[in-house]
Amino acid sequence: MAKQKVCILGGTGFIGRNIARRLVERGYDVRIITRRRERNKAGLLTLPTLYLSEGDVHNAAVLRQQFEGLDAVINLVGILNAPGRGEKGFERVHVELPRKIVNACREAGVGRLLHMSALHAGMDAPSHYLRTKARGEEIVHSTETADFHVTSFRPSVIFGPDDSFINRFARLLRFTPYFFPLACPSARFQPVYVQDVVTTFAHALEDHNTFGQRYDLCGPTVYTLEELVRYVTKQLGLRRKIIGLNDWMSKMQAACLQLVPGKPFSLDNYRSLQVHSICNSGFPSIFGVTPRKLESVVPNYLRKQPGRNERYSDYRQAARRQ
Repeated sequence: MAKQKVCILGGTGFIGRNIARRLVERGYDVRIITRRRERNKAGLLTLPTLYLSEGDVHNAAVLRQQFEGLDAVINLVGILNAPGRGEKGFERVHVELPRKIVNACREAGVGRLLHMSALHAGMDAPSHYLRTKARGEEIVHSTETADFHVTSFRPSVIFGPDDSFINRFARLLRFTPYFFPLACPSARFQPVYVQDVVTTFAHALEDHNTFGQRYDLCGPTVYTLEELVRYVTKQLGLRRKIIGLNDWMSKMQAACLQLVPGKPFSLDNYRSLQVHSICNSGFPSIFGVTPRKLESVVPNYLRKQPGRNERYSDYRQAARRQ
């Protein structure tokens, strides 16, 4: 059987890199489109059947050209914050881009699309992030036909080495004095391991039973945000007093931090946190996954104390200069 050819949009990110590695291991030819090939080639160009292509994924002509001859496309592109305070930035990434992707797939004859949505995305959700994610999800599923099949995934927060959730709090805790003010401490999450998410994508590419389906992906345990931050603090061996902010103070913190370069926390993030990121049922049985517990994975990468160069890199990331 001929090798399957797959393009990953958002393939240079945390989840994309892990999916790319898994697909290469399974014998797929993988293409990743990036605006900055040289900047993102580390750790990817060593994969034998992966091609890193330079291009703008928001350019419809580029998508049409890059999708030619492919069997499937995986869309992982998403943002947690957008420039300004309105919905326009989210609209471009979460709504307009999925529309361009499905159009390019149809024009290029691609018959399969896997799409990353968000847990509890909804048209009446309180945040721009969740509303635009819902609209993008509806767009891709509305194009399902006999020769074009879509599957979407709605994960809770995803953890694993190099993640942007657990590691972000680890950086903040390392560089923060004794007191750590925490917004929305009662927000609830059901973190899911990145390799469990990767398994669902790889499985869906080969299982026709996933056509047209939407899957919520969560780990086995529910935590409050405060419980997660306290756990990270303990793993790092730090002494920090976590101060849970009330709703008014949480909102004020978001209003202030969204003015900081890089928007470490915004009012839209605050609104997203008003919806608990937990699943209503267990991990979808079709994937044959027993989801890993956070406690069985996180210590393996959090307890490694950063060296001088890594600390400098952490400072650059915290300042959003990388």
